Amino acid sequence: MREQKKQATREALRAAALRLALERGPDNVRVDDIAEAAGVSPRTYNNYFSSREQAIVAAVTGEREARVAAAVAGRADGAGLAGAVIEAIVEQYTAPAEPARDALLLITTRPALRDAYVEAASAIEHPLTEAIADRAGDPLTARVLAASVAAAVRVALGQWLRATPTTGGLVVSSGSLPDLLRAALAPLAPALDAAESQ
Repeated sequence: MREQKKQATREALRAAALRLALERGPDNVRVDDIAEAAGVSPRTYNNYFSSREQAIVAAVTGEREARVAAAVAGRADGAGLAGAVIEAIVEQYTAPAEPARDALLLITTRPALRDAYVEAASAIEHPLTEAIADRAGDPLTARVLAASVAAAVRVALGQWLRATPTTGGLVVSSGSLPDLLRAALAPLAPALDAAESQ
């Protein structure tokens, strides 16, 4: 019951942060505004998020880290660990519902939000460690591999969202996100497959 309440509070904060940012612009949203809109105190807000950017981005990324780990765990053993990880990452980062067009436009036009979006990839490390350890066995190797996957995803997202000057301040994405993710993760494939075969 307590976990459900925490999850509901986190969801309310994420939704309020994104709604207010879309209505007012992120620079015109304060933590106090988000907390009030979600029906919690600013202190409670700080138990969940360290900045307004983090809350806004969390509304877009949702529980992606858990979905990535579940997708890796749910792949058939015959698929190979590298294939399972790469396809789970590509699938979860490029699913049609994620992110909403207006939210992504908001994120790509603000450097602080772009940075928070890229940094949010770090959240996949812990759940992915557990999913890899279930398949590979060695917890230390699983932790190193999960950290490497998170770093590769951050590199791919950073490349994809690289600021390119355009009229109107828009950021033009640099290449196909699925292709960038696959290219960034490709060097890790031998290590992932070797860890599973040990």
